[in-house]
Amino acid sequence: MARPTKASGKLPANVWILGVVSLLMDLSSEIYHALLPAFLTVTLGLPVVAMGAIDGIAEATASFAKLASGRLSDRSRRRKPWVLLGYGVAALSKPLFPLATSAWPVLGARFADRIGKGVRGAPRDAMIADETPPELRGRAYGLRQALDTVGAVIAPIVAIALMAVLANDIRTVFWIAIVPAFLSFLLAWVALREPAMHEDAVRPALFAGFRDIDPATRRLIAIAFLFGLAGFSEAFLVLKAIDAGLSPALSPLALVLFNIGFGGLAYPAGSWTDRGSPQTILIAGMAVLIVADLILAMPWGLTGFVAGTLLWGAHLALTKGTFSRMIADCAPPQLRATSFGAFHFATGIATLLASVGAGLLWDRYGGEATFLAGAGAAALSLAMLSLLPRDR
Repeated sequence: MARPTKASGKLPANVWILGVVSLLMDLSSEIYHALLPAFLTVTLGLPVVAMGAIDGIAEATASFAKLASGRLSDRSRRRKPWVLLGYGVAALSKPLFPLATSAWPVLGARFADRIGKGVRGAPRDAMIADETPPELRGRAYGLRQALDTVGAVIAPIVAIALMAVLANDIRTVFWIAIVPAFLSFLLAWVALREPAMHEDAVRPALFAGFRDIDPATRRLIAIAFLFGLAGFSEAFLVLKAIDAGLSPALSPLALVLFNIGFGGLAYPAGSWTDRGSPQTILIAGMAVLIVADLILAMPWGLTGFVAGTLLWGAHLALTKGTFSRMIADCAPPQLRATSFGAFHFATGIATLLASVGAGLLWDRYGGEATFLAGAGAAALSLAMLSLLPRDR
């Protein structure tokens, strides 16, 4: 069994490995994500609400899987098998995308892909907390997300280049995108090591563990749910790019901008939570999202689109890892993956509601209403967060 990591300035090897594994899987997944809006609305001729529903249902599915896998990981006191299962299922789902000919097969492919994401999510986040001393957790989550975002930045560029080389043959691009997904699984299988667990920890009953979640963690999860209602799918940024004047072939550049804003700030934001108040960083991130949504709601063309999209990515850098860091700090070791599972479940349900609602608003009233509604939900969650005691 692996030895516990000593508190030092050096991040554990597993954190770096998980970062590279995430990079490869995100490189694959984001190629699909970058091209799906155009594939669904242009190639298949589906309404925007269908895209929102597919994305929302897929993300909610991942949340249910995180709820179960987090609990089972704590029960079994194992992390690596669940992480491997998640990456394996995601890799096996990739061939379903190029075979799809209508909305339902795409939904099935996204469903399988997000099941894999859900299964690995809570055990992976718990593994980082298990391995990393508290004073380095912000940097650990920030590093994993920064490496993950490198893949997300590269993916749309690769998608655009492949579309140009292959004369806009989306299905062939989808086949090529399978390769990094399987490399991701192989790296996790070979290089990850099981973290040391506390053998004397009480093993709570399967369902009782959810009732034992710390009250402070529950309050944090409630705020994350409310904030999730403002965080609809990034696919709407791709649609905004088309509205702003980009062609469907160039619209994946929206995700490049988004991930530059996200990846460039993810590690510094994590480091700031190690040195200061995570709650302050979270408040800043919510405020940035409000500003981003207001900019994107305005008819300011490509300039407004670029500024708003960069800020949209920056808000996620300030909030995503910070939420993870705060959950890791609140949860006891024997309920760590369970707490992460409950957190991801709540935010996934919020994403489902937000994505479907955003699609309906876009179809009926246009992109302006969609982003204004997002700003309103973010403002409400910011007000709720400001009421929490700072020492919690």
